Amino acid sequence: MLRAARSSLRQTAWHRVSARGLCSSSPDIVIEKLSGDCEGIAVFGLNRPQAKNSISKNLLKEFKEGIDSVRHDRSVRVVLLRSLVPGVFCAGADLKERAKMKPEEVGPFVTKARACISDLENLPMPVIVALDGVALGGGLEIALACDLRVAATTTKMGLVETKLAIIPGAGGTQRLPRVVGSAKAKELIFTAAIVNGEEGEEIGLVNYVVPQNDAGDAAYLRSLEVAKKIIPNGPIGVKMAKVAISRGMEVDLSTGLSIEEACYAQVIPTKDRIEGLTAFKEKRTPNYKGE
Repeated sequence: MLRAARSSLRQTAWHRVSARGLCSSSPDIVIEKLSGDCEGIAVFGLNRPQAKNSISKNLLKEFKEGIDSVRHDRSVRVVLLRSLVPGVFCAGADLKERAKMKPEEVGPFVTKARACISDLENLPMPVIVALDGVALGGGLEIALACDLRVAATTTKMGLVETKLAIIPGAGGTQRLPRVVGSAKAKELIFTAAIVNGEEGEEIGLVNYVVPQNDAGDAAYLRSLEVAKKIIPNGPIGVKMAKVAISRGMEVDLSTGLSIEEACYAQVIPTKDRIEGLTAFKEKRTPNYKGE
């Protein structure tokens, strides 16, 4: 049954992008809004096969535009980030392009990358990343900005910047400790260690790890399954829960409880809250509209 369900997911969401997703003339970021039982999911596909999805000026520009396009789109309840290039999620910065930059150009570019990744993190809806391949440097920094991470067993993840005599510059030094703890983050960054999917799950770097399949999209299919569990729930409630958790993690408990109170106050007057109570009373599935 599980195999049949995954086959259905692949038919619903994979074939729509595979034909152009691996074409080098396609955009660096391919965005698809899924339909059917996956309606409400917007998939961002990284698509630079000739450069292992490395972060270039153009990819960053298209990524920023894509993030802005869904920020206020009420039809999008979950954003799913994946790669359209087999075997790699994102190899990090485009070092060939970086080598051509003047020293005074590097800082502003990294600042833009840091801001773009923060914009991803601050999207109001949940963001799930599917790691079906290598995620190094900036690639892992992108993944760290997502709410949930799903990795295949064959995935290789690491912040390896110290090998190049630099440090993670797009949020890695700040987000990794929040995910795996300060001591483990220091170990991983100081040693430029690379961990696989199973090791990532053991240290809390990823939420789920799945065996890779022949199609190379096992993490993507598992991510769709997780996203489909989120979609039926009240979108405003999910958004407010994200705000309460994310902001609460940055402050003391007392302040965090105040943030939770403020977020709860915003769901009280919504039509969705009344719909939830009515559906429960009538013993039916609620029809939430994000109002």
